Amino acid sequence: MTKPSADSAAPSHTPMMQQYFALKSQHTDKLLFYRMGDFYELFYDDAEKAARLLDITLTTRGQSAGAPVRMAGIPFHAVEQYLAKLVKLGESAAICEQVGDPAASKGPVERQVVRVVTPGTLTDAALLDDKTDNRLLALVFQQGVLGIAWLSLASGEFVVQETRAEHCLSELERLRPAEILVADNARLAVLEQVRAPIKRLPPWQFERASASERLARHFAVQDLAGFGAQDLGPAIGAAGALLEYARATQGSQLPHLDTLRVETSSQYIQLDAATRRNLELTETIRGEAAPTLFSLLDHCATSLGSRLLRHWLHHPLRDHARIRARLDAVEALLPAHEPVLAALRPVADIERIASRIALRSARPRDLSALRDSLLALPALHPLLAELNTPLLVQLAGQIPAQSPVAALLAQAVAPEPASQLRDGGVLADGYDAELDQLRALQTDAGSYLLELEAREKARTGISTLKVGFNAVHGFYIEVSKAQDAKVPDDYRRRQTLKNAERYITPELKTFEDKALSAKDRALAREKALYEALLEQLLPHISDLRLTAQAVAGLDVLATFARHAASRQYVKPTLGQAPALDIRAGRHPVVEAQVDRFIANDCQLGAARKLLLITGPNMGGKSTYMRQTALLTLLAHCGGFVPADSAHFGPIDRIFTRIGASDDLAGGRSTFMVEMTETANILNNASEQALVLMDEVGRGTSTFDGLALAMAIARSLIEKNRSYTLFATHYFEMTRLAQDYPSVANVHLSAVEHQDKIVFLHHVEDGPASQSYGLQVAALAGVPGTVIRQARRYLAQLENQAASQHAQPDLFAAPLPEPIAEPDPLLGRLAELDIDALSPREALALLYDVREQARNALGNGGNLPL
Repeated sequence: MTKPSADSAAPSHTPMMQQYFALKSQHTDKLLFYRMGDFYELFYDDAEKAARLLDITLTTRGQSAGAPVRMAGIPFHAVEQYLAKLVKLGESAAICEQVGDPAASKGPVERQVVRVVTPGTLTDAALLDDKTDNRLLALVFQQGVLGIAWLSLASGEFVVQETRAEHCLSELERLRPAEILVADNARLAVLEQVRAPIKRLPPWQFERASASERLARHFAVQDLAGFGAQDLGPAIGAAGALLEYARATQGSQLPHLDTLRVETSSQYIQLDAATRRNLELTETIRGEAAPTLFSLLDHCATSLGSRLLRHWLHHPLRDHARIRARLDAVEALLPAHEPVLAALRPVADIERIASRIALRSARPRDLSALRDSLLALPALHPLLAELNTPLLVQLAGQIPAQSPVAALLAQAVAPEPASQLRDGGVLADGYDAELDQLRALQTDAGSYLLELEAREKARTGISTLKVGFNAVHGFYIEVSKAQDAKVPDDYRRRQTLKNAERYITPELKTFEDKALSAKDRALAREKALYEALLEQLLPHISDLRLTAQAVAGLDVLATFARHAASRQYVKPTLGQAPALDIRAGRHPVVEAQVDRFIANDCQLGAARKLLLITGPNMGGKSTYMRQTALLTLLAHCGGFVPADSAHFGPIDRIFTRIGASDDLAGGRSTFMVEMTETANILNNASEQALVLMDEVGRGTSTFDGLALAMAIARSLIEKNRSYTLFATHYFEMTRLAQDYPSVANVHLSAVEHQDKIVFLHHVEDGPASQSYGLQVAALAGVPGTVIRQARRYLAQLENQAASQHAQPDLFAAPLPEPIAEPDPLLGRLAELDIDALSPREALALLYDVREQARNALGNGGNLPL
């Protein structure tokens, strides 16, 4: 069957389908939701795709251009839930509404695409995660420089940054965009590793000169120097394309994007993509939401606070003054955090509501929630009055004691407004006299009719006269035929019944005209007043965003104080001398999931830069390393830490090389991934970086792995000189402590008891005595026969090492000779699983073995004693 296309939108199609194709031609890459009455309809290929993705019915109705029209529809009142599903699948939709008057239209009602919904441009509360920022991001690569611009339409934040091109994946992991914009001619291999939908735009949209003019025009400034962006190149091109794309999707000028913030990499401790994953800040390695550092800490009272907490965890500060300001605020809030959090709980998402007001998409309950939130905020002032830290004073100053917005909304919006403007009942009684009159016509019609009936009875003397309403004929005065002679001259016959006549008077006709149109007129009046109210609120958007930022900051700081009080966290200290000194530190996430956590110290400084960590698997090496990184990160976010004390010198980056996984899509083996991450560390780690290296070299042969691990450790000691925790099972590496004063051996302790291992999880000085690998294998359920065979191999290796009067040195010792085939009798005994034998089987076996032994000796059974 030939599919109708936009190219054939001509006389062969019905007028409605011509209109549809004209609109579809402007949004070829999106699903077009075409409003028809109470439904949004999708046609042809869009219908087939929507039916598959949304699990809705695909039908065929009528014909256009001689072919059946395939279509699928959804009710208009349920559109948000379907859009939410589409967006999660990475799809975009164009929403087409009827904008013309059906009564005045000769052909199809005029329609327009009023908004475009894409994964990165969501603002509707039903489509957004309360605790996650939804970011639209644009990228420009130019001569090794990566220009990044990102914005959140839901919050009004607009940011630009430039960094080195090789940092692209790390930045995308940090920002986690919902949608990415790139030039159509850009061929970027790194984007193949990104999960977000990618939208390609014409290259001219990313040109710096036109983008700079576009941005200056939007912000009503002469140039971008006031934002500190005058020297940026690729980032400005990205920002210009981003702004134009956002405008096109929203169909408005985006007044809430009122500033451009320039971000620099030196503001924050840098974390690469692998580090963010390995530390499980906001998502586990398996991609789950918990248990993570965020899931542990997120007891924020508001969604504003939860989003800011997530942002802080991914953006630990380097500026010690800013960190101390946060720490001092947390300390001041320790005795007051509960009442502060209680006062914040009624506060709605002011930030996102303000953005929807700016985009003219705010719903009635957004305004009532904003009103109630602003009226609740003054309760915070007496709680903060005695807390005189600079940061808390600043935040309190951004929270209005008396908000003009709250006063306006209290006057304008009903206490419990309808959820949709089309239902009426949104604006408060007394706000508008005309609206009150129209509502009165609907609600007070009964009393008016009773009053009219009483007056007409008195005027005409007809005691049986009735005033009523009929859905077909409208209002009427009914008089029985016996009383016809008393009917006044101003009565006009409306309907004749068997025993009565129904009349109408000029007064009743006037009332009827008002009453029957009152509902439609009231809705129209309310809509006009509501739009005017949104216009009145526009000048207050910037103030509302400042209030939202203050609420979010106060919420996170109070939440930090809550954890500090309930979990015995301490205030870390900061200094300029090289140091990373944690006493009795605890892993915050693991501690919350176990009955008793063993605390450990970690001391690094100018004279002690690398800890070589040995000990058994399952002994706690990875936990110890991760807790050091998490406590460092949490302290630089401004939070108290789980330890007896913690002190930090300057830290600029955190690197991790932990875990083993391959990259099948990228064609990289586990070992290749390991070496790629290691290369990144060796090429970028500075003296102020914290580096975690776990079991480097295990993905290849023993000799290769040990050689690489030794060389990597030496490079970190000699060249990078970073704060390093280096966990390994290569005992040969413990000799590094003899060669380098800045290296110290530590180990995770464990003891053997009755062939079983007990992990003590305590970090002690010196190297481990053994790896306990066989005991851990037994704990994992490896069959006993395999464990016993491994013990024999291990004994031979140890005996060979002992004969050389030294611990095995894999650089010098040859591999053991292949084990000779044992005597059949000894082999049978070695393979014997004694624990699985019954007493009878054991006794029978013993007799059998004795007989074999006698035969083997050939001495008539005279066994030597």
